[in-house]
Amino acid sequence: MNTLLFPVILAGGKGERFWPLSRKDRPKQFLSLDGSSRSLLQATADRLIELGGGWDLLWVITSNQIAEGVRQQLPDLPSQNLLIESEGRDTAAAVAWTSLEIKRRYGEDAVIGFFPADHWIADQEAFAHTLSAATQLAASTAAIVTLGIKPTFPSTGYGYIEQGEKIGSFNELPAYHVNRFTEKPNRETAETFLSTGRFSWNSGMFVFRAGVVLKELHTHAPEIIEPLEQHGPDIYPQLPKKSIDYALMEKTTLAYVLPVDFGWDDLGDWNAIERLLKKEETPNVELATHIGLDTQGAIIYASNPEDVVVTIGLEDVVIVRDRNVTLVVKKERTQEIKQILKILQSDSRFTDLL
Repeated sequence: MNTLLFPVILAGGKGERFWPLSRKDRPKQFLSLDGSSRSLLQATADRLIELGGGWDLLWVITSNQIAEGVRQQLPDLPSQNLLIESEGRDTAAAVAWTSLEIKRRYGEDAVIGFFPADHWIADQEAFAHTLSAATQLAASTAAIVTLGIKPTFPSTGYGYIEQGEKIGSFNELPAYHVNRFTEKPNRETAETFLSTGRFSWNSGMFVFRAGVVLKELHTHAPEIIEPLEQHGPDIYPQLPKKSIDYALMEKTTLAYVLPVDFGWDDLGDWNAIERLLKKEETPNVELATHIGLDTQGAIIYASNPEDVVVTIGLEDVVIVRDRNVTLVVKKERTQEIKQILKILQSDSRFTDLL
């Protein structure tokens, strides 16, 4: 049984909800958002190479716009382990192409794990223990294993996984067949999910054997896998743009979930900074020189340490100062940053701000 894991970092995202800090030339995965000196991409690579395989087993798939930045961020990554998409086609195409390449090099029994570049993990030891369990399950069973995060509140921003029948334990962690995946629910539905104890957050992390996922892609997403097999990555711009959840996970009968709890956040928008760094004794999260009067519940960031942010009488806002842009937004409306970017994109005066 092959218990080696080939970890793959999905590093093609834009991170638009972290604008103006995240821009085309400096996407979210290149940023350090937790107060450390390591970017999200570097921190993800650090914890994956610590699993035991080192740099030779680590793969990264990214877009051609930021490939050079990935090389600079991860200088020890073997060049043959960096796959560069000519055009972003979402995660289904990325999973299909990388799985084909790893199968070609290492065979269909190679166990592959896919990990977004922008996640925060608190407990590395528990994370490694979980991945060992997922690798054992994937190596021994025709399984597409997903890591389900134990919910800590009724989030409406995450997808959910309902666990079904228990199929056994791996590395002392129980594994379940997946009953269903549910997209982002409303709050009432999310509260109902939590009350049952059967639901996990969908982390977007998957582990499986190359041959298993490629066979399932042939069954459920032939419009993606067949052109790639026939024409290679040159066909990329013509592939449909679909997430792996929509293209495969919501359809396959081979989905299994490991409910886990190792301290996790997907760092989706500026509010994630508060979840990571807020201290009870301080009224705000300040990653800037801030002079405030009667200001609380604010998240304040400035990329230039010489910039001073002054506030009076503000509550529950995000203030970001980066280069030639200042963003001020209510915390409850940070999801709407994407709408602002569409406005900027449509006006030639502002395209350099993207």
